[in-house]
Amino acid sequence: MSIIDDLLACPPFVPPTCGGEVREVRIGAFWTAVVLEDGRCGLASALRDDDHHQHGQNPVRGAGHLHQRSARELAELGHSGSLLEASIGLAAINALLDVDEGACVELNAEQIILEQGTGKSVVVVGHFPFIPRVREAARQLWVLEKRPGQGDLPARAAPEVIPQADVVAITGTTLINHSFEELMGLCRPEAFVLVLGPTTPLSPVLFNYGVDAISGTLVTDPGTVLRYVSQGASFRQIKRSKGVKLLTWLVIRDSQICSS
Repeated sequence: MSIIDDLLACPPFVPPTCGGEVREVRIGAFWTAVVLEDGRCGLASALRDDDHHQHGQNPVRGAGHLHQRSARELAELGHSGSLLEASIGLAAINALLDVDEGACVELNAEQIILEQGTGKSVVVVGHFPFIPRVREAARQLWVLEKRPGQGDLPARAAPEVIPQADVVAITGTTLINHSFEELMGLCRPEAFVLVLGPTTPLSPVLFNYGVDAISGTLVTDPGTVLRYVSQGASFRQIKRSKGVKLLTWLVIRDSQICSS
């Protein structure tokens, strides 16, 4: 069983008998959105196999007819080896989740990383805008990126640096490229682990994998979010549109009780 299997099988995910009808599938320059007929909307990064895409290949099978599938069928695309299909799958999973807002607080992931990582060794998987502020606060910061920029390490350095970290922040896009479980296996048992970004499912299933905090996104205004996605918006622009809430869910270790 993979984490995608667990997300599809466990509450608060909608059971297979209530798969939901799809109203809209939208893939923009940076974000993927799936909207259900009941108005719920899920977001995920729009990842692409740009390095391997060749003319004549179809990165999304059935493109043009995805809205005719059930949301459950789209969610199953989370297993796909095509990054763009897996992006659709994660967006559908996020649309289908029954998010327990009462267990969450409106809190930016940056705040959690700064609270937990000041004066400590921190690894961030993914180059987020808050990296300079974390670098100032942490004793040691490593940033892992598939396309490393200045000051970043390549993703292949993960086995070297993650076991050294007191705090590990992992982008939710690792669920799309299927590296999440491998990265979690590199974390020390006592490390504080956060999964963050709009792709991240706000599901307690992640706690079963050793995650301490989940920072994700709840779409509150699907129409606005679809417009921004279609026009190539960055997430910062989507956030400013007021069409989403940034929610964080914390777990108390050795307990089944989730706390805000």
